[in-house]
Amino acid sequence: MDYKPTPTVVPIAPFDASADAQALRAAMKGFGTDEEAIINILCTRSNAQRQQIKAQFETELGRDLVEDLKSELGGRFEDVIIALMTPPVEYLCKQLHKAMAGMGTDEETLVEILCTKTNGEMHEIVAAYEAKYDRPLAEQMCSETSGFFRRLLTLIVTGVRDPVGSVDAAKAREDAEALYSAGEAKLGTDEHIFNRIMSHNSFAQLRLIFDEYKALTGQTIEQAIKHEMDGALHDAMIAIVECVQSPAAFFANRLYYAIKGVGTNDATLIRIIVSRSEIDLGTIKDEFERIYNRTLYSAVVSETSGDYKHALTALLGGA
Repeated sequence: MDYKPTPTVVPIAPFDASADAQALRAAMKGFGTDEEAIINILCTRSNAQRQQIKAQFETELGRDLVEDLKSELGGRFEDVIIALMTPPVEYLCKQLHKAMAGMGTDEETLVEILCTKTNGEMHEIVAAYEAKYDRPLAEQMCSETSGFFRRLLTLIVTGVRDPVGSVDAAKAREDAEALYSAGEAKLGTDEHIFNRIMSHNSFAQLRLIFDEYKALTGQTIEQAIKHEMDGALHDAMIAIVECVQSPAAFFANRLYYAIKGVGTNDATLIRIIVSRSEIDLGTIKDEFERIYNRTLYSAVVSETSGDYKHALTALLGGA
């Protein structure tokens, strides 16, 4: 099944970085701030266009747009706007660093970012992370995680996954048999085998392996993982399986659980909506509605408020 990603934010045309820079300055100059103008500009431009606006703002006005925005905005609304002003790979690096900073580790965020990336995307993140923090991502991650979970993430971060689209039907059958032998067919689990297969194969190849596993055993690979694993390793394996089958469904589920229950996980809500807006947020919206029988727009509206709500719904492309 070919994945057809639909973004909700695309480059606007015609585009005038100078006019946008002047309009943003006017929105923040003097008494009060025109938040609606800021949303109308920054939530409807691509990230590349926002970087052009930032450069023009400094050239024409001699001011730092991001610093001006920080001084005028606050709360979750500020978080959304500053996220939008950050180049995509740098933004993910900041999120990874935050997930590993201080006491404890946000393993869910590590899984969400690292287990969903192709090898090419992973190489970009690794290079940007070391350039920004002067420390290899793998090194910091190893100090913050442990066991087979650490080994799986290390394999992913070091870029062992085959190139996009690489497939071999005969090898898929062989690996399906290896997974069965390493899990359901024995007492205990050989996590090394699961880690190797899940981290080395392209997503297209993994799709074949999972199909072969179902044909061979009569059960899905998800069922096998649930029987054989728990904790962070289980979550990472399931994330890989879900992204192989449908990245949009994976992120739709993440958004649902960020909104569900008492309180909203705003960090996850912002990260996914901002980082996927130019990739497949339109597809994620469709999957959310299919799975949960309500629109993502209505879910966000019911759990957020004010300018924060208006910024998120603008990125969703409206109702």
